[in-house]
Amino acid sequence: MKQIRICFLGESFVNGTGDPECLGWTGRICVDANKKGADITYYNLGIRRETSTQLKQRWLQEVSLRLPKEYDGRVVFSFGANDTVEENGKTRVSLSESVVNIREILTQVKELYPVLMVSPPPMLDKEQNLRIANLGKQFSIICQELDIPFLNVFPILEKSDIWMEEIIDYDGAHPRAKGYQIFAEIVQSWHGWLNWFS
Repeated sequence: MKQIRICFLGESFVNGTGDPECLGWTGRICVDANKKGADITYYNLGIRRETSTQLKQRWLQEVSLRLPKEYDGRVVFSFGANDTVEENGKTRVSLSESVVNIREILTQVKELYPVLMVSPPPMLDKEQNLRIANLGKQFSIICQELDIPFLNVFPILEKSDIWMEEIIDYDGAHPRAKGYQIFAEIVQSWHGWLNWFS
């Protein structure tokens, strides 16, 4: 059986914040793949409140330490929600800067490892959701240009009663175990993810 090492990078949703089972969506999709016969070493490198600007500074060192050249290493990114948070009347990272950051990160990673990109999910704040949805569209365009598989979970989770109810009942942003299970099911049925194991 081929061994695969996968780094997941992003913010609190990658980290699985709010999940009492401490798996989030990333842990769940790896559990599922292992049950189906994959042999995955799983690295969760999600950092709460991190923006794309901060991620750009750290991802290469973190990934290269865990994915030496002699191993089959892969990378999954999902970030952007923290860029859209408003502080002192403006977003933490402007849309144009977010676009520059993702292009730089993905252009670099693509030269080194197979990579997948997953959009940030929706939250409770309607204004912020408009910004997240718009950012997801920009990410989609960049991924298309770079020929990187991109999954937009935002519109699916926005229509999920379980996702929305759990973030309402918790902290307005993060779900609990059932919400992350819904997120995981979307990713693990996605051809971008499935193609890594075919």
